[in-house]
This record gives sequence, C-alpha cells and structure tokens, in this order.
Amino acid sequence: MQTESALRRLGLSDQNNDEDVISLSLPAYLQKPRLGLVISGLWFVLSLTGCTKKEVAAAPAPPEVEVADVQQRDVPVYGEWVAQLNGPVNADITPKLQGYLLSQNYVNGSLVRKGQLLFQIDPRPFQAALDQASAEVERAASSLSKATNDVQRDTPLAAQSAIPQKQLDDDVANQAWAKSELAAKKAAQEQAELNLGWTKVFSPVDGIAGAANSQVGDLVGTTTKMTTVSQIDPIWAYFNISESLYLSAAPQISRVLNRAVIKSNLPVEFIQANDVSYPFKGNIIFVNREITGGTGTIQLAAAFPNKEAVLRPGGFGRVRVQTSTSKNALLIPQAAVIEVQSEYQVIVVGSDNKATVRPVKAGDRAGQNWIITEGLKPGERVVIAGIQKVQTFAAQAPELAKEGIPVTLKGHTPPLGGA
Repeated sequence: MQTESALRRLGLSDQNNDEDVISLSLPAYLQKPRLGLVISGLWFVLSLTGCTKKEVAAAPAPPEVEVADVQQRDVPVYGEWVAQLNGPVNADITPKLQGYLLSQNYVNGSLVRKGQLLFQIDPRPFQAALDQASAEVERAASSLSKATNDVQRDTPLAAQSAIPQKQLDDDVANQAWAKSELAAKKAAQEQAELNLGWTKVFSPVDGIAGAANSQVGDLVGTTTKMTTVSQIDPIWAYFNISESLYLSAAPQISRVLNRAVIKSNLPVEFIQANDVSYPFKGNIIFVNREITGGTGTIQLAAAFPNKEAVLRPGGFGRVRVQTSTSKNALLIPQAAVIEVQSEYQVIVVGSDNKATVRPVKAGDRAGQNWIITEGLKPGERVVIAGIQKVQTFAAQAPELAKEGIPVTLKGHTPPLGGA
C-alpha cells in the first residue's frame, strides 16, 4: 500500500490496471529492452568473476616439506634378540645340617664376598657332640695302648712257653681291635668337627645375596633354601638365534668352541629395558650344546662387565650383534618411510619440485636409517617432514597427484650420518 501511495503521488498509479502498476513500479530505464539486456549481461559477467575469485581463493597452497638425499654406502647390518640376564653361577644356600637359626649376618640384596659369613646356626648341640667324640677317641687310644702293652709283655713269655700261645694270640687280636676302634672314633670326631663348622654358613662365591627365606629362630635343615647368591661380575645375557643364522656362522662358532676358553672377538651391545644402551660391550661366552626342538633355535650367552651391579639377574633387554655388511646399500631416514598394510612407500621430490608417491621395498634398519632394496636411486630426494601435508593436498587435488604435487622446500637435510 505504501508503494502504491508513492506511485499515486508521482502520478504513475492506476488502480484499475494491476499489470500497469507492476510495470510502472520498476525504474523507467529498466523498461527499455536494449538497456535491460546490457545490464543483465553485466550482472552475469560480474557473477562469473565473483565465482572465479572464490575458486582461486579456495585452491590450497603448495605444502612445505623437508627432504633428504638418498645415500649409497656400505652399511653394517645388525640383528637384535630378546635377552635375559643371569649370573654364570647362582648358588642356592642350604645348610648341611639341621638346627635353629641364631643370626643372619648380611643385608638382604647386598654384595657379598666369597667366604663371608651369611648365617649362624645354634652350635651348642654340635659342640657337645664334638666333645663326646673327642672323649671316645681318648678312650679308644687308651684301649689301644693297653692292648699294645699286653702284646709286648706276652710275646717273650710265649716264646719261653711261660704262658699259653692262645693268650698271646688274644693279646694280638685285642690290639688290632683297639686300632680299628681308635680309627672309627677319630672319624666320628672329624664328622663332629665338620658339623660344628657347618653351623656357620658362608658365601661360596663373590656376588649379590638375595633376600633371606629363613628368619631367626626357624628350624632349618638340608632341604631349606635360605637364600641365593648370584655372580654378577661378569653377568651373562642369554638369547636364542635361529638355526639358519647359526648355520651361517657355524664355522666361526666351531673355531671358538675349539679354544680352551670360549670367547669371541665380536662385540655385543646390550640394550636395557628402558631402551638405553649399556655403556660396556660384551663378548659371546657360551654356546649351548643342542638346538631346541620346539623352536628351532640355539641358545647363546654374552658376558658383560658389571662392577657397579647395574645389571641384575632376571632382567630383560635386547642384545645387538653385527651379522653382516650390506654393500652399496641405499639409505634414507626412517621418517621418510610410510608403512601401509605391510607395504612401504616414500614421497619423492623431483628436480621440478613436484612430489610423487612411490612404492619401495625396505630391508634392514641401520641405526636411524632404513635400507631400501628396490624403488630408489642414489641422489634422489625423499620427504622426511611434511608427509601429512602432501597427503592432505593430494586428497584435495587428486588430479595433481598423478602428475606430481608442487611443493615448497622448507629444508634440505645433509647426507646421512653414521648408521
């Protein structure tokens, strides 16, 4: 109604003709056919220009990446196996007699020396037994002395027929019995001395003593495991290798076995459970006599110095040994390798700074690098940082992924360091 009133004031309204009202309500210049077409064309061009600007603005920028060169050189190849630590000697401390425990003379878990006193068993019953055995020895010695005197006295008398020969024969028999009785009593005395000495329980080796299983006042016997003392310097790391790997090194192992002391010149590295490498290298010191039937592996052990008792029996880790040398191997950083369902890919950047995804075959790892056996050439560049950006760009512009995705080099890693 307000529009109609405004048109009426301008003298352009006609209440009897609605179509005229609609047409007259438009600006006059739009009612001219040619001018209207021109303006419509301008609006169409402007709309296309706006769309083009929006499309250009929506196109993603080339991703920034960091690349590294593919390097070729001889690389030592290492093998790693799970290992468990144990002492070469683990002595179970059990008493040699039965008695009541009087004292524990070491601190649980402490280092002990060979011959150090660990436990004291009540010695009084055994001291009494020793005293009795000593008395029996003296009694037997007296009997032997009497029998000897009888033989010495009766021998000349029997020769003169002053006494019957039977009496001399009895004297000789009594002397022999007294000698054997004295020997038996001395043996009993020695056994009593041993029993008294065994009331003191000593460490048989240098090592570390575990927690005591027996408390003061307990009745202990020959079946009581009181504690365990383990040698820890050196400490051994036991691990198993496959039969095929063993056979590949069998000649070298045989030469080692023929020596008086089994020790190889191949350094062994021990990686602790916290992934920190143990600072001291070890040597292969033990090769088991047989191949395990169930697993097809053979057990080896490497000895490591352990003066500070850092490594303890029962601990787990990994041993790392050089197994071979890969000649003219192609190396790239591990960060450049993309693993997809057990298959490997890398993103290669050409001389035109365009990135393409390429499948490769990966071999062994060498430190922080990966050996590539197929799919790359020396001197090519692979992306080590910005892989996710390239993948996102490829998803947004799949048509460019076939020809190569343009990238911006943010950094270029120098040739790889030591493996």
